Amino acid sequence: MTGWEQVAVFFGGMAAGAVNTIVGAGSLITFPLLLAIGYPPVIANVSNTVGLIPGSVSGAFGYRRELEGQRPRLLRLCAAGGLGGLSGGLILLAMPEAVFEGVVPFLIALACVLVLLQPAVARRLENRTSAREGLARPDVGVGLLAGVYLAGIYGGYFGAAQGVLLLGLLGIGLNEHLQRVNAAKNVIAATVNTVPAVLFVLVADVSWQVALLLGAGSVIGGQVGAKVGRRMPAGVLRAAVLAVGIVAIVRILAG
Repeated sequence: MTGWEQVAVFFGGMAAGAVNTIVGAGSLITFPLLLAIGYPPVIANVSNTVGLIPGSVSGAFGYRRELEGQRPRLLRLCAAGGLGGLSGGLILLAMPEAVFEGVVPFLIALACVLVLLQPAVARRLENRTSAREGLARPDVGVGLLAGVYLAGIYGGYFGAAQGVLLLGLLGIGLNEHLQRVNAAKNVIAATVNTVPAVLFVLVADVSWQVALLLGAGSVIGGQVGAKVGRRMPAGVLRAAVLAVGIVAIVRILAG
């Protein structure tokens, strides 16, 4: 990478760290960026997964107040998500690279749709949790664990906008305020990303230059997302993420 490309990757990681904490679609910034620089899709994907882990941990730490009292359920949910992430990572490595290259535009399109739906999901969950205030909180059920496992498979394979999937699942399955649901989402997403990342480090071709730059930027971005990002206009962030995703799809389809 040139010097300017390294700067772009660092700031891309910073933006992704913030967006992942708030919306859950940071890979729609960094993955297309790595493709534009010239990295093959699979290498870009695994390097992106490894590089954004510090930002996921940073964002989860920024929500530590909202995590109080959630440890028992998170142990179960993270176990399900981690197994899903491992499954998704194994699927990615087992399939020919051409398969991943072929489905990438559709995965990015799916992620863009999820980002578009995120405001409606958030409003619905806020209304749902408000209506259920004072009711007994159900334990984590088999259905929720299965849903988190499936979301983990998607996260381990590609991962963009997996946070939106998790937000919807947790909002349906848990009787909690939206901010506490979002805090739990950040911890589970960090777990989902970490498990396949360990696999990728052991057996896949990771660009450590990319991973380190993304990691350094995403740590800062995770804190920004947790502390300042909630005051930023969500629509502006969402529009920027969608624009990057659309440009990425056009670029890939154009060859």
